[in-house]
Order: sequence, then structure tokens, then C-alpha cells
Amino acid sequence: MAKSKPVISIETYGIHTTWDAESKHLPKIKTFTTDIPAEIDIEFGFTINIKKARGEKIRYCIYHPNITDQSGEVMDPFDGELHVRTNDWDFYLGDTIWEPISNKIGDWRMTIEMKGKIIAEKTFKVYARDEGEFWKRRGF
Repeated sequence: MAKSKPVISIETYGIHTTWDAESKHLPKIKTFTTDIPAEIDIEFGFTINIKKARGEKIRYCIYHPNITDQSGEVMDPFDGELHVRTNDWDFYLGDTIWEPISNKIGDWRMTIEMKGKIIAEKTFKVYARDEGEFWKRRGF
């Protein structure tokens, strides 16, 4: 009997609550968006649900906008591999903004692959807030 095809869906994308690596709970969606203001510790990314793929391996990757490390070298994309743990599995792929903000501006592309094919992807545009917007939000 042929194995059924995995069913993959993007459940949330945008700004999420802070991710806790120690918790079995995924971050909750706060705002659905692909436009992310460059603020320290803002959590953004997406969650997917994978059905009928228990035991399959996924590869995730976050392509940063040429962020440099402390020695001035452009950082490699953040990537890794995981196995799908159940036949109805949720996974969160995301990142956050850290100091200095200036080199975090730009497109952050996040991908998830299975068997060499991209099964989910989102590109988030991290933008710098201008001072006028800051004051406008406060009623001035």
C-alpha cells in the first residue's frame, strides 16, 4: 500500500509572543503580518502543521539580511534539521531582533524543506520605525 502524502499548512505568520525553548507550547500569534518593526526582542516567524509525515526529516533555514558578527563577518544562515514527531505535528520557525538594530533591517526569508523541496516559506520585511511614527502613536 502506498504511503499517503503529507499535508502541510501554514497556521500563523507574523508577530508572536516570546518563544520559550523550555516550554512544549509554541508562541501565540499577536499580529498576522509580514512587515516587522525593528524593535529589540520582537518575536516573528510562522507556525506550520504537518499531517501524515511522522518520522520524516525537515530542514529549516533563516536567511538573515547580511547580519555581521562581532568580527564583522557576514553570519551564515541559521539552519538545522528535525524529525516530524507525530502524525499531526506543529512547528514554529522564528527569530527576534537584537542589538544593534541597524544591521537587522531588510528581508528575512524563512524556509522549511522536506525531501529537498520547500514545503513552507515566508519572507518578513524588517523595517526601521521613524521618529514621527513613534510620536504619532502616542497622540502627538
